Amino acid sequence: MPIFARKHKTPLGIYVHVPFCRSKCSYCDFYSLCDAKLQDEYLDAVCAHIREAGEAASLHIVDTIYFGGGTPSILGGEGLSLILSTIRKHFDVTSDAEITFEANPDSITDRLLRRLRSEGFNRVSLGIQTDNDELLSQLGRPHDYQQAVEAVRKIRRHGFKNLSVDLMYGLPGQTIQDWIHALANITKLDPEHISCYGLRIEPGTPLYKQASALTIPDDDLQADMYLSAISFLKDKGYRQYEISNFCKKGNTSRHNRKYWEMGEYLGFGPAAASDFGGQRFSVVKDLRRYIAGIQEQGQVLTGVENVSFRERAGEYLMLQLRTVSGIDPREYEKRYMLPFGPLEEKLEVFRSRGFAVKTYDGRWHLTGEGFLLSNDIISDLLAIQDECKPIAKRKSN
Repeated sequence: MPIFARKHKTPLGIYVHVPFCRSKCSYCDFYSLCDAKLQDEYLDAVCAHIREAGEAASLHIVDTIYFGGGTPSILGGEGLSLILSTIRKHFDVTSDAEITFEANPDSITDRLLRRLRSEGFNRVSLGIQTDNDELLSQLGRPHDYQQAVEAVRKIRRHGFKNLSVDLMYGLPGQTIQDWIHALANITKLDPEHISCYGLRIEPGTPLYKQASALTIPDDDLQADMYLSAISFLKDKGYRQYEISNFCKKGNTSRHNRKYWEMGEYLGFGPAAASDFGGQRFSVVKDLRRYIAGIQEQGQVLTGVENVSFRERAGEYLMLQLRTVSGIDPREYEKRYMLPFGPLEEKLEVFRSRGFAVKTYDGRWHLTGEGFLLSNDIISDLLAIQDECKPIAKRKSN
């Protein structure tokens, strides 16, 4: 395809949800199954779904592809390569696309890495969570820390130069010293990207049923853990660019940035979400229904809704304030024709409390302390936005 034609295409991210796991972690409420019986039917269905959707995206160019789960690596190199080749065949994919797969340390093998590297995968997201084997066992993780260390060695040996690691804090019985120890061990592995998530005990999970018998760090301790991570990782050369994400220079997650910067993305597989063509929608959260719907050419989408202009303005506030780059008042007013003044008045209040910062170029972003209160801060700003009337258009002479 001519280069000039591709320049006019809209960037698009693709997310593929792989709903299979070796075992279910005690804290996990993502849609996943520990039964591999339907893997072949899943592969047929998700590839058929991709083929069908490609026709609607002829004016888009794919620059990020993300395989999440579940545990995508459980499909093996053959399964993941089949899906990727189907995407390449039916979508226009850039030569430098960021292509990520999630994996648990126990699922990393030389054979898997060799195949995926040869197919064009160039980023690995490894779920390590902690360096403490006792906590890993309590969380239901199917690996120990030494397996994680060995997985990183294999990933590097096979030429992957973009590694992201997931960590969790606020774990049962975890002290701030334990957390700093985990951060120190992980940074020694030298990943390009680190995601730090506070433990959330969701209803319906095994951990929720055990919660009363566990010593969970309270909110103050979790806040201290979060702020200590910001400081520790900064000293180790990791820049915070979003509430939970840190990276070395030039290694932000290009795919996740699409969510925060309100880019378009398409999701495939049960429970996957999309924002495409001005609409938001999800795939049914049921593997059997998904497979049957694709086979019978029935309905597999749910929650389809058109997104209003004002809703988009609210999303801009909510998502941009998750990032360190924050909000540009001029961009906000130009894009949504809403006044920024009332929001700025409130942000000045947050600045006086140490929760927000105004940069030299006029942008607003939250501080580390502000990120801890981001839900409340954003809620206050959205309430103000709801009361704002659109800026009157200037009359032309």
